[in-house]
Amino acid sequence: MVAILHKWFLVFGLGLFIPVTENSLNLVVENKMHPFYVSVTEINHNSQEKTLEISCKIFVDDMEAALKQNYKTPVDLSNEKQKDQHDKLIADYISKHLALVADGKGVKLSYVGFEKEKESVYCYFEITNVPSVKKLDVTNSILQDYIDKQMNIMHISVNGNRKSYKLDYPNKQASFSF
Repeated sequence: MVAILHKWFLVFGLGLFIPVTENSLNLVVENKMHPFYVSVTEINHNSQEKTLEISCKIFVDDMEAALKQNYKTPVDLSNEKQKDQHDKLIADYISKHLALVADGKGVKLSYVGFEKEKESVYCYFEITNVPSVKKLDVTNSILQDYIDKQMNIMHISVNGNRKSYKLDYPNKQASFSF
C-alpha cells in the first residue's frame, strides 16, 4: 500500500513541476527536444512489375523544418490547400538526398506522393524498368543537412531477401549485394 501511494505521490508531485498537456508535448517536439532524429527508408524490388518501390518515413516536424530551411518558405504538411506545393518540395528534397545505383547503373526516382499519419510523413517513390537487382548502392543523406544527430535506417528487400543498414551522420552511403 505504501508503495502504491509513493508512486501516486511521485506522479502527482512531478505533475506540479511539469504540467503535461497536449500543448506542452507539442512544445517539446517544436523545440527539438525529442531524443531521436531518424528516417526509415524501405526499398522493395517488385520482380513482377520490374520496379523498385521506395517509401521514406520521417518525423513531420523534422521534415517541415528541413523543407523550410532548404526552400526558405513556411511548410505545414497538414495544410491540404498547399498539397501541390508540398508535393514539389518533397519530390525535389528527397531526390537530392536519396540516390540509387542498381547493378552499376544510376536510376531516377519518380515521385508518387506523400501522406501524413500522426507524427510521421510517408514519402513514396518508384523506379521503373528494373528487371533484377544483384547490387544496390544507396546514398541517403535525408535530413543530414538539417541536424547532425540524424540517423537513416534502410531496409532493402530483393527476392524475399531483406537486408538492413543504419547510416549515422556524416555517413551517407551503403551497398547491398543480393
